[in-house]
Amino acid sequence: MHTEAIILTGPKALEVQTLGLTAPGAGDIVVEIAHSGISTGTEKLFWSGDMPPFPGMGYPLVPGYEAVGEIVEAGPESGYRVGETVFVPGSNCFQGAFGLFGGAAQRLVVQPGRASRIDRGFGAEGALLALAATARHAMAGPGKSVPDLIVGHGVLGRLLARLTVAAGAPAPTVWELDPSRSTGAEGYEVIHPDADVRRDYMSVYDASGAPDMLNSLIGRLARGGEIVLAGFYTAPLSFAFPPAFMKEARLRITAEWAEGDLIATRRLVESGALSLSGLITHSAAKADAIGAYKTAFTDPGCLKMILNWKDAS
Repeated sequence: MHTEAIILTGPKALEVQTLGLTAPGAGDIVVEIAHSGISTGTEKLFWSGDMPPFPGMGYPLVPGYEAVGEIVEAGPESGYRVGETVFVPGSNCFQGAFGLFGGAAQRLVVQPGRASRIDRGFGAEGALLALAATARHAMAGPGKSVPDLIVGHGVLGRLLARLTVAAGAPAPTVWELDPSRSTGAEGYEVIHPDADVRRDYMSVYDASGAPDMLNSLIGRLARGGEIVLAGFYTAPLSFAFPPAFMKEARLRITAEWAEGDLIATRRLVESGALSLSGLITHSAAKADAIGAYKTAFTDPGCLKMILNWKDAS
């Protein structure tokens, strides 16, 4: 069994190649991918060569952790049926390439625990579930509070804001430096940081990934306020201790979503409480994949690029 897949052979070296797949077992499913998303966070770091080393990382690498498609084979022990639509956060099923993420391919062999049934009507927006679940993971659970300030109006920042509104909490303020990303707010306000005079935020979520923001954000906290680092940071983070000491500031780091986050997020979308509309700004066919990745990583007007695999032969 083979598949066409996106391959990063090294920093800024991207190709479309045919790869062998591991044979599916009795508990596996085979998924024909319809759409996969391109992450401008972790995938961009692999593309640029700036990603710190992680177990299972290396080149050549199949990127991607946002994929949705149809089951075309289902092992008798998988618990799935042919024809079901599933979200897949990647798969390590490739011969001759690392699959640390492994979602950017036309066909995947997937362990059933890695898939999640979704309604076919999600279409390409089904690929956004991982990012929505990541936003939910940052906000939900014991000891966590919803944001009243969000830094960055990319896809993650928008999802954090939409989830806050969906929870019935007061609408957050969102900071954005790029005018092209300042539109599209739904029930909240997007402003430039220089236009914000508040210095009493209790819960600040940084979705920008900028490593030099901490001192500025600490200055915006109320006493006892918290900064949540929801981005991914490759450079060391530092801050001046005296202002943080005077504010009794707290820092929290949030990681990737868990299975419960994905289930809860899917239910929110299916119920209409959370909308994924307007987040996909660009799409491309598999034949245009190389240009699509460059656009996703270099064009600030591209919030989310989706690859369409349905017409791939």
